[in-house]
Amino acid sequence: MMAFLSFAAGLVLLVAGAELMVRGASRLALALGISPLVVGLTVVALGTSAPEFAVAIKGAIEGKPDLVMGNVVGSNIFNVLAILGLTALVAPLVVKREVVKREVPIMIGVSLLFTAFALDGRLLRVEGLVLVLLLGVYLAMLVWLARRNGREAAAVEAELPDPDEKGPMRLRSVQVLAILAGLAMLVLGSNWLVDAAITFARWLGVSELVIGLTIVAAGTSLPEIATSIIAALRGERDIAVGNIVGSNVFNLLGVAGVAAALTPGGLEVARSLLTFDIQVMVVAAIACLPILFTRHMIARWEGGLFFGYYIAYTTYLILYAQDHDALDEYTFVMTTVVIPLTVVTLVVVMAREWKRRLAA
Repeated sequence: MMAFLSFAAGLVLLVAGAELMVRGASRLALALGISPLVVGLTVVALGTSAPEFAVAIKGAIEGKPDLVMGNVVGSNIFNVLAILGLTALVAPLVVKREVVKREVPIMIGVSLLFTAFALDGRLLRVEGLVLVLLLGVYLAMLVWLARRNGREAAAVEAELPDPDEKGPMRLRSVQVLAILAGLAMLVLGSNWLVDAAITFARWLGVSELVIGLTIVAAGTSLPEIATSIIAALRGERDIAVGNIVGSNVFNLLGVAGVAAALTPGGLEVARSLLTFDIQVMVVAAIACLPILFTRHMIARWEGGLFFGYYIAYTTYLILYAQDHDALDEYTFVMTTVVIPLTVVTLVVVMAREWKRRLAA
């Protein structure tokens, strides 16, 4: 019972802390005249990835590589398949052309680089530093592009206060305090969440890796869920997609990079992660291209397809963890029937879209 209470309290603190950080950082950035595009792709994406950061640093310090890697990979899978799927079911997601042409290819490239680094079974410190360096390059690129395109400053949220209401200096001080308070909540929440997750793993008789891929990954992705669904309901549907893509890039470059850089000898990568979960992560990232290519939107049926695959992936993890008798039959059906049919469907949809564009 104490573990359940600790886990629930940890999740509440993580989500509340991330929300406080996002609001504080967004308003501070806008008060300083920073472009809303940069705020959306950096501050918001970084803020919604803050729970993963907190859990990863906690796990790295305590020598829990399976929890760290499971959280990173599981969160990226959850973001694409579950969150994009659910959000598209709420409302079809229309995305900007630049997201398809630039942000999604960057997410795919980062996923492939992460996979290449992990192939030897360990994410070394130097590789972690390379990932962090690339994150800096990515952020610098976003700032440069925003300035070059001359994006006009605008509110990220409708509730933004007037910077001149009580003076700019007081406003900035309040936002700095909000950021610090959110950070403190993240640290405390991550401690409770990780400790509870380890207790669950021992109680259920499953590995920390499976817990990281499922319970912790879903829990730390709650800010992404809230941000994407609210954005879709408000009609800001390109923000919903941009938030997911940006968060995935931050998870791989920032979260995994910092955790590896903090761990002596680097982070160990479990073999099962290499042979299955990381491959699912890469395939999910690549699948975004044909989905977004068709009229630059995710239709409801495509969202349902994504979400269905997340249910299938989670079912596989549960069967695998329990060494269930139905695992072989389930794997056979998925690999010989469901996945090939999905590939054929996506190819047909892309071919029709290509014909439509040629005829236009």
